Amino acid sequence: MSTLTVALVQTDIQWCDRAANLAKLSTQLLECKDVDLILLPETFATGFAIAERRIRVDETGEDVLVWMKKMSATLDAVIAGSVLVHQGNKAANRFFWVWPNGDVQFYDKRHLFRLGNEGDFVVAGTNRTVLTVKGVRILPLVCYDLRFPVWSRNCNDYDVLVNVANWPAARRHIWDTLLKARAMENQAFVLGVNRVGEDGNGVAHNGGTAGYDFVGEPLGIAPDNQEAICKLTLDLQALAQFKTSFPAFLDADVFSIES
Repeated sequence: MSTLTVALVQTDIQWCDRAANLAKLSTQLLECKDVDLILLPETFATGFAIAERRIRVDETGEDVLVWMKKMSATLDAVIAGSVLVHQGNKAANRFFWVWPNGDVQFYDKRHLFRLGNEGDFVVAGTNRTVLTVKGVRILPLVCYDLRFPVWSRNCNDYDVLVNVANWPAARRHIWDTLLKARAMENQAFVLGVNRVGEDGNGVAHNGGTAGYDFVGEPLGIAPDNQEAICKLTLDLQALAQFKTSFPAFLDADVFSIES
């Protein structure tokens, strides 16, 4: 496939209210017709309420995954976003990917946000995952993962890096900078999806949802401090031509990652 059309959904998440968030998104996503992939923020159904056991879903995804399957089939697009899922006495921050035919894949967030004590409530994932959507190879990451370039290093095994987040406004400059850096160093498209609004802990988020091409140039950026859907078309042929003309990936260091 030479192009991939994506919709990046920047939304204000109601704290611990799955029903309200899914109802609102059901309306918002009606704008996402004729796209291949729809990306939702980290913990889109509840907010980053990692200490609240009552809002976690079981490993089947319960009502959240049922909703994702319904919307994916209705819009004929892959829908992806992270959900807090019961994992023993803790949770997994699970980045679900749902196909229109009902297929489901996922990636569990690897790097847990120490400053927010995420590790006290969430189990770290161990598997780096590459998914394929209409022939396009995608590396899914969640929020804090963005700070760790080894985990996101392109071993010539992906075309697009996706990061969904609840990234605070106080560190917005870092978010913007790292998204561009990951694109340039990995010679890949990078898509970042963040929320807006204040969460239940009083943490402000001002967005920064954006797509960048393989040299770090913006393809589209959602407006700050408001809900918006940013639609982009990724030209995979242009990526291939660039990598042929500037094959820096062939000089990358060989390494391995330990769990």
